[in-house]
Order: sequence, then structure tokens, then C-alpha cells
Amino acid sequence: MTTDEDGLYDADEDPYALALRPGREAVYLRLADGRRIRMPVHRWHEQPTVADKTVLERCTGPVLDVGCGPGRMCRALLSRGVFALGVDITPRAVALTTALGGLALCRSVFDRLPAERGWQTVLLIDGNIGIGGDPHGLLRRCGGLIAPTGCLVVEVDPDDVEEQCTARFEDLQGRSGPFFPWARLGRPALHRIAADLAISVTDQWTSGHRCFATLAHQRSPCDRPDTGPAVTDADRTESDDRAR
Repeated sequence: MTTDEDGLYDADEDPYALALRPGREAVYLRLADGRRIRMPVHRWHEQPTVADKTVLERCTGPVLDVGCGPGRMCRALLSRGVFALGVDITPRAVALTTALGGLALCRSVFDRLPAERGWQTVLLIDGNIGIGGDPHGLLRRCGGLIAPTGCLVVEVDPDDVEEQCTARFEDLQGRSGPFFPWARLGRPALHRIAADLAISVTDQWTSGHRCFATLAHQRSPCDRPDTGPAVTDADRTESDDRAR
């Protein structure tokens, strides 16, 4: 068992913590078939990008950020007056989020969470649609977290892909964690899963090379709010016809 210098995580037992070490060096997701995907670690630690801001604009509070990492989205929402809570399985991620002024719980999305069926927005970005290796099960779970008028904001792969796999994190020094279930999902596959779960895709857009979509319970469209922790129907503005 090993810990980093501040003792916040055990790198031997928590592969995701490899992506949160001090120094923020390159970290890769190594798939079981040998493919390697570079993870955007620098983005996790910086201010929200232009693409991130397109997500923030679509968030109505309260917001639950699943797999929040160092909490850049939670903190940005709080600065806008929108209540946001992050959840992450890694103590270091939670410690970083709270140390920087955010709110977070060290918990899996599949554990019992506060305010179930009461969240107006649930975020699955930065590849977090892959959590658990089962996008169908993950979206079903997240659909059970949102309120009847709430929505999911999901980042999908820019390619047309639907892949369930195993992967592990590794760095340039060859250090790696154990394999864990993971998944990749493109927009067409997202539509198929949403239809199977009786969830509607209410919006989809691209910013740079990143692709996103919002999903809501059928017959409960997810409108685009202005911003704020509490938004009524009268405050909402229709936004389902944005440019794709």
C-alpha cells in the first residue's frame, strides 16, 4: 500500500487517483486490447473551457455532478449562484473539490445519494458515461436521480461507437492500476439507449471536438433556464431548437 505525500489516496488501490497526482502529468486510459487514450487531466484542474460553459448554461439547480474530479464544474456553478454537489469515488478528488470551495461527497453514483429524484440537472461529462462499463445501467440510475422536470447532461464520444470494455489508468513512468469496467458511447448509441429507457433526447450540440446531449423523462422536456438555484416554469426559455 502506498500513498502520495499528503496521504490523501492509496494509488495501489485506486487507479483513478493516478490521474489526480500532484504535477498533473500525462495520464492515459489503457484499454484491455492495448489501445491508449490520453485523458484531459489539464482540463480537470483548470477553469471551465468554452465547451464546459455550454454545459453550465444548460444547468438548473440543484445540480449533481457525477464523477466530479477536482470539482471545476461544481465550483463554477456555485459561483453562478447555482447549487451543485459533486460525487466521486476517490477521496483525493473530493478533497481537492472541497479545498477549492466546492461541495462533494466520496461516494459512487450507485450508492444511496441525497435528494434522489430531486435533482434538476445531473451531469455526466468528461467521459463519465463510461462509469461502471454499462451506459444503459448508468443512464437508468441517473434517470432515477432527476426530478420529473429534471434532465441529464451527457458528454458522448464524437465517433459513432458503442463499446463496453475494461481499462486501467497508466502514466508515462509505466505505473498503472488494476483493470476496471469502462465504456464509450457515441450519439447514435445514446439515442438507442434513451429510447429503450423511455427518456427523450431534448437537445444535442457540439463545441469544438466535444459532443453533448440533454435527456429528460418523456413528456417532461428539459428547457434551457437563464441561471439560478430555483427556476419556475415562467422563468424558463425554450431552447430545444438550438443549432446542432
